[in-house]
Formats: sequence, structure tokens, C-alpha cells
Amino acid sequence: MIIDCAYYKDGRRRDDGVVPLEEAAARRAEGGFVWLGLFEPGEDELAEVRAAFGLHELAVEDAENVHLRPKIETYEQDVRLVILRTARYDDEREEVDFGNIAIFVAPAFVITVRQGAASKLHEARQRLEQRPELLAAGSTSALWAILDEVVDDYAPVVAGLERDIDEIEATVFSGAVAPTERIYSLRSEATDFHRAVHPLLTVVATVERTTVAPELRPYLRDVQDHLLLVDEEVAAQRDLLGTVLQANMAVISVEQTKVGVRQNTTIEQLTILATVFLPLTFITGFFGQNFAWLVRHISSYTAFIVYGLGGLMVPLALLFLWLRLRMRTGASATNGDAAGARAAPGR
Repeated sequence: MIIDCAYYKDGRRRDDGVVPLEEAAARRAEGGFVWLGLFEPGEDELAEVRAAFGLHELAVEDAENVHLRPKIETYEQDVRLVILRTARYDDEREEVDFGNIAIFVAPAFVITVRQGAASKLHEARQRLEQRPELLAAGSTSALWAILDEVVDDYAPVVAGLERDIDEIEATVFSGAVAPTERIYSLRSEATDFHRAVHPLLTVVATVERTTVAPELRPYLRDVQDHLLLVDEEVAAQRDLLGTVLQANMAVISVEQTKVGVRQNTTIEQLTILATVFLPLTFITGFFGQNFAWLVRHISSYTAFIVYGLGGLMVPLALLFLWLRLRMRTGASATNGDAAGARAAPGR
């Protein structure tokens, strides 16, 4: 879909409305340049633009696809294809949306093909139209305006990721467990963002080095400076997320250790109860067999206390003495090992 099409000459726009495609292609011979803006065009529309401006088929194929990395390529008739990755931070979903802009730049025309969540190039066009001294420099001025707009739109993305990272970092370093999936998601977004930013440094440097308009070079260097700052911040965010992920895994390990300690304590208590009741169960089971001798001789309270309660107290006393002996034996072995360790350096 054609968003806007205008013809520029001597630093100003020559028409108020959208120039038809055939007329724009014909006016290339009059000097100046044509700026055609497309948003998610179909194959038929791109084929029409290719036929009108003589674009290379491989360049048009690149414009149809969404690329993961920015790049710049030169084709015949001094046509350069610049691929940019755009980014936009969604506050509601707390995620980064990425888009793609393919820019065909030639001395007589600039064609932009936007895919996905792209930057608002209408604002870049308006800002450039208010700078006739730069607009008079030719089609490269439009490329500068687009680069400047895309790089400026990176700043809110950096700020949004920074807020999310600060929240995760505060959660982890407070001792609480943060969702590991959220940390991985943030790191993936930061990695994708770095893929969009870092290769663009080479693209901007190439445009600044090869531009024939000296008045645009300071502005292109300014874009490169802003882009370098964004690149450094994104790289720092990736490293920080790696540290946060390791810290979160350590917190998870500590929590699992605490759970294991609580489980061991519970098992120890149950083991003690089972150890105590094991001889009692044996004694009560033995006397519960109703042997004839037991039935005839345990007929008074005294016999009941001696055989019944006494039969329970004796194994409990023996069990208590056995546990005390084991504890003393273990303590003696520990003290002996410690004394040997202290005496070893003096030998």
C-alpha cells in the first residue's frame, strides 16, 4: 500500500498530495528526487514499482522478506539497498516488537518498504521537509532522516527493557525466586535487539563514508554516536541478564536445599517415632496372642503391671541406653579426628 509519494526539488516538496506512481517515475529526469513510501505491499504492487523504477529482482526479493540483521548492498545504476530493523516497546505486554524497513536509494529516488511494527516515517518526512537546506542535498537526506528516526525510536526500547531488568534484578537480589522463563524471555529480546542495533553501526558508517553531500556528514555522525550509545547499553543489559540468571539459579538452589533440610528433619522425626514404637509393637503383639499360660496367670493388677507395663518399659529403657551409647561413641570418634588434625602439622 502506498502511504505517500512526493517529488522534491531545490529543497522543497513540489506537490501537495500524493503523486501517482507513473508520474513520479517520469519526473525523475527533471532533477531532484522522488520519495515513495510503501507499507506491507503485495507482490503485484512491488512488481509495479520494480517496473517503474527499474529495480533489481534480488533487491525487490529482499524487500519482501523480514531480515534479522541490517545490511547495505549496492546494485546497478547506483541503486543501494539499505535494510533496517525497527523496534517498538509494548508497555502493556512488556515485550519488544520488531519490524523491517527496506530502503532503495538512488540519486533520483528513495523507496521505503515497511514490514511489521515499523517506525512512523511520516514524522521523519515532515521533519526533513522543514529543513530545506538538508533536503536540497538530494536523496541521501531522506536516508539520513529515516536512520535518525529509527535510531531515536530505539531509546524507548532501551528504557523499557531497563525497567523490566530492574524489576527482575530487585526480585532476585532480595532473596526471592524470579520466574526463570521471564528472565530467558528478556534475554532473548535483548539478544534480538542487539542483532538489530550492532550491525547497523557498519551500515551508518558506510553511508557516512560514501555520501557525496558534506553538509549531511555531521548529522550522520550524530546518528552513529547515538547508535553507539544504544549498542553499549544493550550489550550491558545482555551481560546483566546473564548475571541475574545465574543469581536466580543460585536462589533456586538455596530454596531447594531448605526444602531438602525440612524433609530430612521430618524423616528423622518419623524414624525416631518408628524406632520407639517398634519394640512396643512387638511386645503388645506377643502378649496379644492369648497363650493359655498368660490367660491363667495374668489375673490381677499386679501381674498386669509387671508383665504388661513392665514388658513395655524394659525395651524402652534398653533402647534409650543403646542410643546414649551410640551418641557417646560418635562424639569420641569426632573428637579423636579433630585432635589428629591439630597434631598433624607439628609432626
